Amino acid sequence: MTMKKFMSIVMSRRTGFVLFVLTFFCFCVVVFDSRNRIIEYRSQSIISEENRSIKIQNIVDQRRRDIKHEMENYEFPNGKFCRNISNLDDLLMEKGGRPMRSFLIAGWRTGSSFTSAIINSHPANFYLDEPLQDFGHVRIRGPLLVDAAIKNIHKFFNCEFDKLQHFIDFVKPDQWVYNDNQGLWPHCVNQRDLCSDPIFLTAVCRLYPLQQMKFTRLPLESAQLLLEDKHLGARMILLVRDPRGIMQSRGRLEWCQNSTDCSDPQVLCNDMVSDHKVAVELKKKYPHTFKVVRYEDLSLNPQHKAKEMFEFYGLNFHSNVEKFLDTHTKNNLGDSYSLFRDSKKAPFHWRNDLNFSEVEEIQRVCSTAMKLWGYVLAVNETHQKEFNPIVYNYRRF
Repeated sequence: MTMKKFMSIVMSRRTGFVLFVLTFFCFCVVVFDSRNRIIEYRSQSIISEENRSIKIQNIVDQRRRDIKHEMENYEFPNGKFCRNISNLDDLLMEKGGRPMRSFLIAGWRTGSSFTSAIINSHPANFYLDEPLQDFGHVRIRGPLLVDAAIKNIHKFFNCEFDKLQHFIDFVKPDQWVYNDNQGLWPHCVNQRDLCSDPIFLTAVCRLYPLQQMKFTRLPLESAQLLLEDKHLGARMILLVRDPRGIMQSRGRLEWCQNSTDCSDPQVLCNDMVSDHKVAVELKKKYPHTFKVVRYEDLSLNPQHKAKEMFEFYGLNFHSNVEKFLDTHTKNNLGDSYSLFRDSKKAPFHWRNDLNFSEVEEIQRVCSTAMKLWGYVLAVNETHQKEFNPIVYNYRRF
């Protein structure tokens, strides 16, 4: 072997060794850098979680102070209305108490938003608007769906949002279910991810002495299961409305036309007949925890009927409620979803908005339900424009 060839081999091996050393060094640098990045990421995550926990705790502490202030000098039932509650701690879950729980059973476009808003004008109320919306635009029927719905309602009332991930994911895009919730909505607006955090939702929920929910998907036959649960201690109002007014209002809803449960007056009035039969039995069985309210009666005399509802729920007719009624029942403002309305006219728009053939079609399948709930049939087009469609002093409940 020549010297030249020998030197070439040596240089080649030396180069290979150098490349190996350089490659190994680069590998070590990458590994070290990656390790540092992982450590840094984990540190940032820990700091982020700590900051989030601090933020949640600050909000909870502030809401606790706000609620205590809102309930200062509050007139607790203290034995009245079958409510043995004498102080705020009796109603706080975090103190081992049980909130005063109430819910409204209704159908779509029955005046339920207006009725719930009256109750929700009371301070320190944790309100959820239609928390069963992830079941779809259907009335919840059948044992499997009913069982799932009732279990979810218990979780909502017990503030177990860690067991309600399907609901949280469903409402995440717009979160309007929290729109009227005094403790949640301001934070949903400012930091949307908070209202998708079950830890935050649970912590805030547990602060409140009052809990209220509205259900438009749950027939009364299914909802009665909630009254049987004495530990829940909830009180229920069934809201009823003239089917002609309901169908006129539903006609504005695009999604409603694709749902038989919503668009078919026969289905509506079959439910109203069934609800009446169940309501008669519930009124006998649960005279202190079940009540029926007709939307028309509430609209025509909001102060009187609202006081009746608050007494039934065992709540003080707070000055906030009087202010709400004074500002929300005299003039129509906004769209059909607005809570500002001339309450004396709102239930009766159907008399002018529907033609008589439409009214006849509804009455044809709803006459039994209307008779049971105290609604008068229109005879002809002229009569429809002028008559009083409700039976006054309806005392069946």
